[in-house]
Amino acid sequence: MDLDKIRNSPVGELVPITGYDPRFREEYDYFAFAPSPLPKEIALTGSTYSAVVDAASASARADEAASLLPNPALLARPATRREAVSTSALEGTYAALSDVFEADFLQDDEVSKSVSEVRNYVNAAETAYELIGQGHPISIRMLEDLQAELLRGTASDGAHSGSVRTTQVFIGVGNRRVSSARFVPPPADHRLTDGLQAWENWIRTSDGLPTIVRVAAAHYQFETLHPFHDGNGRLGRLVAALQLMTAGDLRYPVLNISPWLEQNRPEYQDGLLRVSQTGEWDDWVCFISAAIHAESLEVVARVDKLRRLRDSFQLALRGSKGVALRIADDLIGYPMITASLAAQLYSVSYQAANTNIAKLVDMGILRQRSTGRYDRIFQCDAVLAALE
Repeated sequence: MDLDKIRNSPVGELVPITGYDPRFREEYDYFAFAPSPLPKEIALTGSTYSAVVDAASASARADEAASLLPNPALLARPATRREAVSTSALEGTYAALSDVFEADFLQDDEVSKSVSEVRNYVNAAETAYELIGQGHPISIRMLEDLQAELLRGTASDGAHSGSVRTTQVFIGVGNRRVSSARFVPPPADHRLTDGLQAWENWIRTSDGLPTIVRVAAAHYQFETLHPFHDGNGRLGRLVAALQLMTAGDLRYPVLNISPWLEQNRPEYQDGLLRVSQTGEWDDWVCFISAAIHAESLEVVARVDKLRRLRDSFQLALRGSKGVALRIADDLIGYPMITASLAAQLYSVSYQAANTNIAKLVDMGILRQRSTGRYDRIFQCDAVLAALE
């Protein structure tokens, strides 16, 4: 951590820390950065507010585009899995979107470690969206439960999962000494717990700041506090989506910023650190605004592609009635399906579901993905291409 650049930070302070580094079998004396509570007011330039307004307008267009679908909630399924792939990639875990869809139909021992970890994010995110939909506020207690789900069955899972960390952590230290860390979050004492309580109180208040400014500030503070031993990045980016939903800016969780952040990883990491060093918010708020703006336009374009695909399926099935048409209508949310799932979704027998899936295969709308399985998986290549 560049102590000279962060020593005079107006948004936090350096605090001394000591400990033992078992890797080098030596004691260390160094510093951690403890951020000050977020302010009630954040002074921004006119150009920054212009970027915020543009991003808010674009997110409103995305929300409206999703609402044009007959069942907007369908779009949340692929959006969540797309976010899971990108937010995990930012942390070094890589999986193909198609493999994540397929994992919905596989047993745990049939899924790779990376796909399993990405699937954990899907489960955590869908739980979070359900809680927000039920009116639950964003809280540390909620995030503890979500963190436990994120780490379930991974190498980081253990007794400390599902609770705020009780040990010091170092970001970007690798195999080097503590003094070489890129950033050192606050020690696991009252400075962390008090900071988290202040963050929770701040995120629940409405003080007139635009939602996107609040998203940017809350994300910075959460990542700087780094409250968990693992999963902070994924949770922090999930909180951004939850804030948009809580504020009423999104009716459905179809907008996620991780794909854009993944494409701009260096600027993302540098932007977080620069706020700690300078206390200047404009560049960071503009960066998050750009992410929301870009991904909102992606949502609008994706919805347009999916609507056109759905129309083409209906045209191909004109005159048809029953389950085949219903399956085709819902492929934008279920681009992979089995006869068992179709039977469950549409309250028909397994035989009827299998017959109608076969009809869609014959028409080229679906193709069989897996072989040699009793409950074969079928996928719609056109929808998967539109999602990717």
